[in-house]
Amino acid sequence: MPHIPLKKTIKLLARRSTYQNILYLSLPLLLVLLLSNTCLAQNTEHTFELLDQPDGTITYQLTISITQTLYEYYLDKNHRLYNNYDLSKFVTPDPLEPVASDLWSIYSNEEDFVNGVLMITHQIQYKESGPQKYPIETLMENEGDCDLFSFLAASIMKAGGIDVVLLLYEEEEHMNVGVNLPQEPNDARSNVYYFMHETKKYYAAECTGNFEGGWRVGECPDTIQGAQARIIPLDNMELSAPDQVSSSYSTPQYSSLFLSVSSKFAIAENDIQIMGSLSPALEGQNVTLYVSSFGSPLIRLATVETDHNGRYSHTWHSPPGGIYSVRANWSGDADYAGADSGISQLVIIPFEWLMMGAIVIFFLIVLLIVSFATQGNGTQKVEAPEDWEFTECYHNTFLQNL
Repeated sequence: MPHIPLKKTIKLLARRSTYQNILYLSLPLLLVLLLSNTCLAQNTEHTFELLDQPDGTITYQLTISITQTLYEYYLDKNHRLYNNYDLSKFVTPDPLEPVASDLWSIYSNEEDFVNGVLMITHQIQYKESGPQKYPIETLMENEGDCDLFSFLAASIMKAGGIDVVLLLYEEEEHMNVGVNLPQEPNDARSNVYYFMHETKKYYAAECTGNFEGGWRVGECPDTIQGAQARIIPLDNMELSAPDQVSSSYSTPQYSSLFLSVSSKFAIAENDIQIMGSLSPALEGQNVTLYVSSFGSPLIRLATVETDHNGRYSHTWHSPPGGIYSVRANWSGDADYAGADSGISQLVIIPFEWLMMGAIVIFFLIVLLIVSFATQGNGTQKVEAPEDWEFTECYHNTFLQNL
């Protein structure tokens, strides 16, 4: 019998058992963390002061609310530019239509409407930015520079039915917008500046500046007076969006949105039921469902409508295998700010994986049966530790030393 360090062997076995216990305990914990619902951040709200006209005395407080889901949707979108004319893809009128609608409720002509839009951009903190961003990102972060403000202004103006283009001053590294108006601006405090494009006049509208004494449509900063501008039409602008901001002249009330899925685990090609409710229980409201997998952007899965109890449901037909995150979003209305649901995680197991798992389990069972059968046929007497040879050797050595 070989000399075996008994204490060391016991320690190794105990250590191996500890590692196995940690592994066994961590696997369920990881599954719980993976499949648990996650809450999103609350809406971001910004309030802007508006005047009934550039020299007016009547003021309004317009509150714009952006949900986290809408912000993440635009964060995930492609921001890459291939040429200068591709800049127009950052103009997104649809999600800002509620803002344009509220502006038209206090303005009666195109010039005042455009100046109202400039009042909004003049109240956002100026900060040099790197790559271009979408207007929802600029509103959420409440900061930007000339190109980001121009994208935002052009988006609101286009949502309000105004004919607008982007003006890029390449040598001056500056951007503002050009606006086509029925007549020359009346409220400009200096010479009126414009650019011709397709036989139409586009009056300069400077989007940077301060709220008090800010630039008006037709006015132009000294640094770009007489400069050449590349006119970028909005041919590549975004035509539609899955959701919108909410906008109101009163403080919007809070809403909440709930979501659940029929199963956290499912086999591919089987349907998944997605259901939830809106509070307050408003009927006929559009709720947008989004889905994403690890490392992929948010994708609009479906738009559903609430019933008279504020409930909604959707059947996700035969989703492919993978690990998914599902969430819902409501844009809000004039009385209520929009809302996000929590994020529900689910695992869709491909049928091929299920078959492979069954085969592996089958062979493991066969292997265990063969192993037990082999051990039963070759049973040997197990010596007790006190009968091992190293104990007698140690005893003889001790006597010789005496």
